[in-house]
Amino acid sequence: MLSLSNELKTKLATPLKIGSVTVKSRVLQSPLSGVTDMVFRRLVRRYAPDSMMYTEMVSASELNHLRQLPKVMEVDPDEHPISIQLFDCRPDFMGEAAQKAVAEGADTIDINMGCPVNKITKKGGGSSLLRQPDVAVEIVRAVVAAVEVPVTVKTRIGWNDEEINILDFAQRMEDAGAQMLTLHGRTRAQGYKGKARWEWIRRVKEVLSIPIIANGDIFSVEAAIRCLQETEADGVMCSRGTLGYPFLAGEIDYFLKTGYLLDSPAIAERLQCAKEHLVGLWEYKGQRGIYQSRKHLAWYAKGFVGAGELRDRLSRIESVEAGLLLLNEAIAMVSLAEVEV
Repeated sequence: MLSLSNELKTKLATPLKIGSVTVKSRVLQSPLSGVTDMVFRRLVRRYAPDSMMYTEMVSASELNHLRQLPKVMEVDPDEHPISIQLFDCRPDFMGEAAQKAVAEGADTIDINMGCPVNKITKKGGGSSLLRQPDVAVEIVRAVVAAVEVPVTVKTRIGWNDEEINILDFAQRMEDAGAQMLTLHGRTRAQGYKGKARWEWIRRVKEVLSIPIIANGDIFSVEAAIRCLQETEADGVMCSRGTLGYPFLAGEIDYFLKTGYLLDSPAIAERLQCAKEHLVGLWEYKGQRGIYQSRKHLAWYAKGFVGAGELRDRLSRIESVEAGLLLLNEAIAMVSLAEVEV
C-alpha cells in the first residue's frame, strides 16, 4: 500500500515555491528533446493542469543568430506555468537567450546541465558543465542578472563513477543564484542505463536550501512515491515514463493531493489519445508533424495483442488519414476483446 509520512504528505500537498513563482503541483513534466512541443504539453496538462511544463531545450548560440524564434521555443499564451529550457556554454549568449524566453512568456528559465548526448557535450553544453563548474557558475550568474524570473538548473550526479561531484556542484549552483535544482540520479556515462541512484538526490537535499526535484526512473505512481520517500525531495519530474502515456504526471499529482490512486486508462482510451496527438501534430507542423508522430504513436501502441504489428505499420505512415485508420482499427479490436472478456 502506498503511503507517505505525515510530514512529507503535508509538504507535498502544498504548492511548490520556486523563488517568486508559486506552482500548485509538486509534479513536473521534464523537457524532452523532440517530444515536449506544444501539442504534447497540451495533452499532459489536460491531466495535470497545475504542473510546470518545459519546452524542448533551446540552443542559446543558435538563438543568437536567428531573426525569428525557433518553433521549439513557442508557447501558448494560456499555458502556464511554463519554463523554457536553454543550453550553451557562453554566459553572454545565455543571458540574451533568457531575455527572449521571458519575452515569449516563460515563468522560469531552466538551464540544461545534464543532457548526455555527444553533440551537446562536445560543444560544452549539457552535462559537460559538470566538468566545468566555474563556467556553470558564470552561466547561472549571467542568466540571473539578465532576467527577473526565477532561474533553475537541471543536471546529473556527475560525469562518471569516478567524477561524482554533485554535492559541491549543486552548492555552487545555489550560491550563484539558482532557485531550484532538478537532479537526475545518473551520471553522464550512464546515459539512461542502470538504475537512477536516488541516494545522491537525498544527499543533495540535505545540504541545499532551495527546492530539489527528483528525476530518473519515475515510470509509475508507485515509483514516484518510493522516490519521494527515499529522497525527501520537494517534488518529482516525469520524463521517459510519459512517452506514449501523457497521463502519468496527472496520476502522481492526484495521489499526492488526495491519497487515492486513479484508475489507469483503458487501452482504447490510450489509443484515442494517440489519435488526438497525431491530429495535433498534423495541424501544428504539417507533414513534418506526421513524420514526428511515428515515434509517438509507437509509444502508445503497447500492452495488447497485435501491438507489435501496429507499431510497425504506424512507423511508416505518410498521412494523418493512414494513421487514423490504423488507430481506429486497433481501437475496435481492443474494444471487442474487452467485451468478450
